[in-house]
Amino acid sequence: MTNDRLRLAQNRFVDAPASGEEAMKLISVVTPCYNEEENVEELCRRVKQVFAGLEDYDYEHIFIDNASTDRTLEILKHLAAEDRHIKIIVNTRNFGHIRSPYHAYLQAHGDAVIAMAGDLQDPPEMIVDLLQRWEAGYKIVVAVKAETYEAWPTRWARRTYYRLVSRLSEVELVQHFTGFGLYDWVVIQKLREIDDPYPYFRGLICDLGYERAEITYSQPRRARGLTKNNFYTLWDMAMLGITNHSKVPLRLAIFTGFIVAGLSLLVALGYLLYKILNWDSFQVGMAPLVIGIYFLGAVQLIFIGILGEYIGSIHTQVLKRPLVIEKERINFD
Repeated sequence: MTNDRLRLAQNRFVDAPASGEEAMKLISVVTPCYNEEENVEELCRRVKQVFAGLEDYDYEHIFIDNASTDRTLEILKHLAAEDRHIKIIVNTRNFGHIRSPYHAYLQAHGDAVIAMAGDLQDPPEMIVDLLQRWEAGYKIVVAVKAETYEAWPTRWARRTYYRLVSRLSEVELVQHFTGFGLYDWVVIQKLREIDDPYPYFRGLICDLGYERAEITYSQPRRARGLTKNNFYTLWDMAMLGITNHSKVPLRLAIFTGFIVAGLSLLVALGYLLYKILNWDSFQVGMAPLVIGIYFLGAVQLIFIGILGEYIGSIHTQVLKRPLVIEKERINFD
């Protein structure tokens, strides 16, 4: 960590202006990408256009490519050859949608870091609004989706999940927040010190406790290309958010066990009493027994799965594998 701090200080102050001159603030825009050949060029152009109108800021645009199989990397290298503001980290393989972006945030050395997706659903023009709130003194400025053009089943599922996590979490989480936002360099330094090998970034930002500002926006439709999220990636993110910030599911298993045991005892006593009163005419049959066995089996499997999620999270932390393995870097010299 000492070497990281030294390198951070060298990068931030190596080009410090002479005494009496006001230093331009460096903003690091970080974009994770995987198979976004149709979007990265326009994204670079729009980010550049925004900073062209901001005279008090310099910027670097860091792309971390998660081993794309299309022309994304080829296009990025061409853009980086023409513009030194564009920097590229290339991963040796696809390290997933959680580890790769987080690694890129830790490589930035600007006065503030802006996290922005590569699919153009995070509008680059909002950089101006993010910077205004940051200059007002907020260490964290998050962009919250007030409106989205997803299909209604997806919207319903997301809304239900956010409400569930908010109720279960030990810290106040921001609903409808995807990670798009601005983070002061102090926040990024704290993330370096935490050294989490598989972080839930959205929750971690809230867990730090810094005062934050929220900006609402309407998320546009994806204009080109296909989303890289599928059921597994969404499920992985959902379980990570719950296991990293709540012990409620574990305690719920205990409460459910007591409740089911109590109900089973009451039902058993009811059947016994009814049998005593109607000994010759009442036949219990196999149906209650079969239903009870399947119900208890289902409850057990659910909570064994919950235990498995927590154990898997512990296993990931214990392994302490690196976030990603880099294949090459471009324009970082």
